[in-house]
Amino acid sequence: MKHGKKYVDAAKLIDRTKLYDTTEAVETVVKTATAKFDETIELHVKLGVDSRHADQQVRGAVVLPNGTGKKIRVLAICKGENEKIAQEAGADFVGAEDMTQKIQQENWMDFDVLITTPDCMGLVGRLGRILGPRGLMPNPKAGTVTPDIARAIKEAKAGKIEYRLDKTNIIHCPIGKASFGAEKLQENLDTLMGAIVKAKPAAAKGQYIKSCAVTSTMGPSIRINPTKFGA
Repeated sequence: MKHGKKYVDAAKLIDRTKLYDTTEAVETVVKTATAKFDETIELHVKLGVDSRHADQQVRGAVVLPNGTGKKIRVLAICKGENEKIAQEAGADFVGAEDMTQKIQQENWMDFDVLITTPDCMGLVGRLGRILGPRGLMPNPKAGTVTPDIARAIKEAKAGKIEYRLDKTNIIHCPIGKASFGAEKLQENLDTLMGAIVKAKPAAAKGQYIKSCAVTSTMGPSIRINPTKFGA
């Protein structure tokens, strides 16, 4: 694969034979983010589990202390008093049957997070084929199906992200923007990694954190020493 000049120059800052500690990795990834836009910094973690087995799934959500740097559009599907609560909590869109019909009939997707209450899961369940492939289906483990809808909305707005394994047993998550600077990015990284380590399934055997890397949107990846996380 042929890379552009900026990528090639950024790659020169990285020692491919080295496993970095988190502080040096984050400082380096900020230096490699030289695009004209504010690049997203991502964390990629390969786990020593098998996602094909239900008892080895790793999934959850965590509020990053410094947010993600992205404005999150929240859709709240709820009824009655919860509609007013959701609006006051800052939801961008609120409704019930009207919103589910808009998604079904118009393929409307102008939101980043869908939060609902348990009594509306019957409505939301009909949207599984639409929301599931896009990673937007609410889930109790992620805190997006909850009776406390105000708290869920505020956390989503504050920078709550969901982490989950893909089919290759890797978790991919944003940890902020290059403009955050190394210190804030490391706080976010440490918080996310702490949650992933805590979520280790009892059925997982051997080394849990197989590999770990950070990268910017347009830059090369920087490998982190997985033993630093004690799992």
